[in-house]
Amino acid sequence: MSASLKPLTHIAAAAALLCTAQAFAQASLPAVTVSGRNADAPVLVGGFGDTPVAKLPLQASVIGAERLADTGIANLAGFSQLDASISDAYNSVGYVSYLKIRGFDLDNRFNYRRDGLPINAETALALGNKSAIEVLKGTSGIQAGTSSPGGQVNLIVKRPTVELLSVSLGVSERGTTEAALDWSQRFGEGKAFGLRVNASAAQLHPELHDAHGSRHLLALAGDWRLSPATLLEAEVELNRQSQPSQPGLSLLGSKLPDASDFNPRLNLNNMPWTLPVVFDNTQGSVRLQHKLSADWQAQAHLGVQRLRTDDRLAYAYGCSAENNYDRYCSDGTFDRSDFRSEGERRNSEALDLSLAGKLMAAGLNHTISTGVLFTHYQGRFNKQAYNLSGVGSVYSTVITPAVPTLGDENTNRDEHSTELYLRDAVQLSADWQAFAGLRHTRIARDSVRTNGSRPTSYTQTLNTPWLGLSYAIDKQLMAYGSWGEGMESEVAPNRKRYSNAGQALPALKSKQIELGLKAGSSTVDWSLNWFSVERPAWRDIGACDNDDVPGSCVRQIDGVARHRGIEAQADIKWAGGGLLASAMQLQARRSGSADASLNGLKPANVAERSLKLTARQNISALPGLQLSAGLAYEGPRAVLPDNSVSIAGWTRIDLGARYEQALGQRQSLIWRAGIDNLADHRAWREAPFQYGHAYLYPLAPRTFRASVDWVL
Repeated sequence: MSASLKPLTHIAAAAALLCTAQAFAQASLPAVTVSGRNADAPVLVGGFGDTPVAKLPLQASVIGAERLADTGIANLAGFSQLDASISDAYNSVGYVSYLKIRGFDLDNRFNYRRDGLPINAETALALGNKSAIEVLKGTSGIQAGTSSPGGQVNLIVKRPTVELLSVSLGVSERGTTEAALDWSQRFGEGKAFGLRVNASAAQLHPELHDAHGSRHLLALAGDWRLSPATLLEAEVELNRQSQPSQPGLSLLGSKLPDASDFNPRLNLNNMPWTLPVVFDNTQGSVRLQHKLSADWQAQAHLGVQRLRTDDRLAYAYGCSAENNYDRYCSDGTFDRSDFRSEGERRNSEALDLSLAGKLMAAGLNHTISTGVLFTHYQGRFNKQAYNLSGVGSVYSTVITPAVPTLGDENTNRDEHSTELYLRDAVQLSADWQAFAGLRHTRIARDSVRTNGSRPTSYTQTLNTPWLGLSYAIDKQLMAYGSWGEGMESEVAPNRKRYSNAGQALPALKSKQIELGLKAGSSTVDWSLNWFSVERPAWRDIGACDNDDVPGSCVRQIDGVARHRGIEAQADIKWAGGGLLASAMQLQARRSGSADASLNGLKPANVAERSLKLTARQNISALPGLQLSAGLAYEGPRAVLPDNSVSIAGWTRIDLGARYEQALGQRQSLIWRAGIDNLADHRAWREAPFQYGHAYLYPLAPRTFRASVDWVL
């Protein structure tokens, strides 16, 4: 079989699997209750309260803490292993995680939530105190005032539960070790008080060279049942990660280097003066819930986030020797700069006041939620270093001097928003249900350089509606359709060359249509859907290279990015095992640009085909043992915006084992082991085009991991 046909067979096999899964399972498999995708779980990120994923006219996933532990995932970047619709966007060791959903980059400032409240994800977010991660796919205008159209990620904090004590120890890679504690207790009269503590510490010794670091977490969550109708919850989390990060490789002149020619452990951030990137995070919340009646509940939810970052890197960028700044030199050399931005502070506050309940109107049952969300963000920065250090090489370590002089200005930012929202789920009949939502947002944003220059200030008012309709074909099969809008807000840089310097662009309104089928039973949950997303694209037009000619350039909307695709998901369950499968076929293109040469191009770093499979099976000969195997495939990606260079698709196979050993009536040991990238396959995992430069990141080499949890 030709290499070009293999990806198509992956997608075809997944589609065939989904079309036959329900009939096969009902005819051949016994009823069980094992679930991998949590289709019956409520999904807060969906915006419709306790409605489970299976009943919503949209696509979302709920990833539980147990699955994260089984797959050894410790950061958001690892989610690209779990769902075909999620992929890497610019993921380097030791740095912020960046994700794509449906081919669109998530905006780390606006597309992330924590227990439903907006947070800033320009940091290393800890997962050790999270019970689940919710991922919404598609436009999120009714969930967020401004956000990119890819989707939303919501982190669910672990709360006090029944008595629990779990102590875990893990080892992986080249000596990474981690210990963690999870303790929960209820006490007081009627068990009215609850407390949960999560703590962990890790010494990081990854497969990547020159990237040793550490990670720590301490989180406390408490609740107080003030009365049968009133619950007060509070939690706080402190985490710190310190680790050198990883510059990407790149094109060597006009040549795409062969991934097999480079050690995937190579780290170009290997100077004697290299310092770690340090993320210090403090975040917490207070939530008061009060039942007004059997059908109505009021809630006040306050969240606070304090982020401090020291961002430092021996930064590889461009080739001045060949006057080419979007790649490295033909001989493997590159310009190296000493980059340091220390003491970055990003402070956020969010207050959500909401009311939710049920009522009868016009003879129909309505489930309504309404409220107002106030958010404030303040970013404060110091002058930064971005100084040429010398010339490095991808073939050998060339020592260049540190140049830490703080000579470059940074940009301080302030943002305020007020968002009014209303959502209604209407039961039209026994089989038909309608969903509607509207969010009205007013934003005010200001920025100024750290020396007081280039100030910008603007306000905008945005409305983002959403509509959905579902029809129960039978008790196990639902058809649905939905339409929604999302908004992004951009401003032209306040530079002399821009004729519209400092002015806000018209609101960038994205639109999405989605049609799908969902089915669920005790033996299989599956869904199949088609989506189309259109997002305005902006472009700098004119003489935009420098500020010598004032007003010679304009930033304006120029055409659209259109992403259309088919997604398929299945969770097949049988006695003692199951299969999780997801696939996506995506067509992402640029159209409508005044520059005809841009129309029809693919966006850089977007795979048009992807497939993720995980099979699990209990071993009857040794009760308590479960074996698993995973396969991940992602198709080719364009390296350059002009599509002249692409990286090939790749396939990775992972193996895992889990053994639960009973030590008594209440105690057990859970042993886990895994091998990621079993075949030690060499390939370029992704090709982000960031900051006007093409980068290449390799698949991680074969990696071993093992852990044990003592639960009592």
